[in-house]
Amino acid sequence: MSEARHDDGQRRRPHPRSMDSPFLEFDLTRELEQLDREARGTSDQNAKTLVKYDDFRIVLIALRANARMPDHRAEGRISVHTLRGHIRLRALQRTFDLPAGSLLALDRDLAHDVEALEDSVLLLTIAWPGRNGDRAD
Repeated sequence: MSEARHDDGQRRRPHPRSMDSPFLEFDLTRELEQLDREARGTSDQNAKTLVKYDDFRIVLIALRANARMPDHRAEGRISVHTLRGHIRLRALQRTFDLPAGSLLALDRDLAHDVEALEDSVLLLTIAWPGRNGDRAD
C-alpha cells in the first residue's frame, strides 16, 4: 500500500527524516508550533511526516474542528495518539472517543474514519510487517 492511500487528502511536507543515524529525536512542542504556523489555506487538515522508513512511518496530523478523514485503511498496524483536541474514530462498527492524551492501536487493514470534534492534532504511527525495501513511494 502506498502512504497516499492512508493519508488521502492530506498536504504532505517534503523531506521527512529517515534513519541516517541510530536514532531520531523530536521536540513535539516545536513540531506542533511549526504545523500551527503553516498556512492551511482552505484545507481542513495538514500533515508532516516525521519519520519515514519502508516499513514504518510517524506522521503528525492537524485537523480543524469538524474535519473528517473518510473511510480508509492501512495495510500495516497503526496507532493514533491524540496530542491536542478531541477526535472520534470509527472502526469495526465501534466508535472510539479520543480526547487529548488518548491512544488507540488498530490491527492492519481495518477500515476506519476520523472526525475532529474540535481543532485537533494527532500522532499517527504506521508499521508494515515484513517490509524489506519493497515499497514503492
